[in-house]
Amino acid sequence: MVGLVVVSHSGRAAEGIREVAAEMADETSIEAVGGDPDGGIGTSAPAIREALDSLADEDGVVVLVDLGSAVMNAEIAIEESDADAKIADAPVLEGAVNAAVAATSPKASMESVVEAAEEAADISKL
Repeated sequence: MVGLVVVSHSGRAAEGIREVAAEMADETSIEAVGGDPDGGIGTSAPAIREALDSLADEDGVVVLVDLGSAVMNAEIAIEESDADAKIADAPVLEGAVNAAVAATSPKASMESVVEAAEEAADISKL
């Protein structure tokens, strides 16, 4: 199964997004990572790497990020991790929900889950 990591500058936001996506995820493993090491707003490459490493046995890990430095720290974490992971260029909440649904398919691959996450960018809310 493909795992997911949600990265936000806010720990509460990351956990909330994980909670919403988990409602659609069945048995999909979803890790939430947010905030800086001191509990403030920010992101942490070591914390993201820890989340990736916890999912290293999955059939790939799709990473969803909120803002600029989350991308940079996720890229560093992916380079340092043994997990097969890729960042989806997707809105973090909608992308996480789409990815969670896609990951439940027995035929899910990292590529198909990334594609589902990225399709969320085209969804109109009105």
